[in-house]
Amino acid sequence: MNKLPLLFFGIFLTFLSAWLGLVAAPIVQFGRLAPHVDEESGYSLPPARSGLAEEGRRVYASMGCIYCHSQQIRPEHAGADIARGWGARRTVPRDYINDKPHLLGTMRTGPDLTNAGIRLSNAMWHHKHLYNPQLMDKNSIMPPHKFLYQVRPIKGQPSPKALDFTAKEAGIPEGHEIVPTRKAEALVEYLLSLKANYSLPEAPVED
Repeated sequence: MNKLPLLFFGIFLTFLSAWLGLVAAPIVQFGRLAPHVDEESGYSLPPARSGLAEEGRRVYASMGCIYCHSQQIRPEHAGADIARGWGARRTVPRDYINDKPHLLGTMRTGPDLTNAGIRLSNAMWHHKHLYNPQLMDKNSIMPPHKFLYQVRPIKGQPSPKALDFTAKEAGIPEGHEIVPTRKAEALVEYLLSLKANYSLPEAPVED
C-alpha cells in the first residue's frame, strides 16, 4: 500500500497546526490592538519614538543586541524581573504595537532592557558603556563597541559630545578625544527611549 499521500497529509497537517497556533491565533487575538489614550493626560500609550530613536532601534537590531538582551518583563508569578527592579509591571502585547519587528530577545546574557531609559537615564553612561563596558563594570562580559566611536585629535575646544574618559582610562594618546558617530548617538537615544513605566488597562502600575 502506498503511504506517501498519508505521509504528505500528516506533514501538511503539522505545518497547518503550527501556522494556526503561532501566526493566525496571535493575529486574531492582538492584530487590532490600538494605543491606549490616557484620560487625564490625553497622551497616547505606548508613546511614539523620535526619529533618532527609531534610527537607533535599527542599529540595535542590526548589531544583534537581541541575542544578549531581552525586552520583556515577566509577571511576578513567573520570575523575579520586577523584584530585580527591571520594571514596575509586566509587559503586555500593547507595549509592542509601535515595534516592527518586535525585539523581544532570545536570551539574557545581559540584563533586560525594557526600562533601560529609566534605570540608566544618563546618555554619557551609555556611551562610555558601549565604548568600553569593562571600564564601567569590571565584571561585564559585553564586548566593546569602539567601532561606533571616533578617536581624533582635539582641535581647539574639545567636542561637547566627547566621552569624559581621561586619555589614560580610554587608552588613547594625550590630546585626543572619543566622539560618538551618528550610529552611536542613535543607539543611545533608542536605549533612553526604552520606558514601560506607564499604566495600561491590562497592566496597571501599582502606586
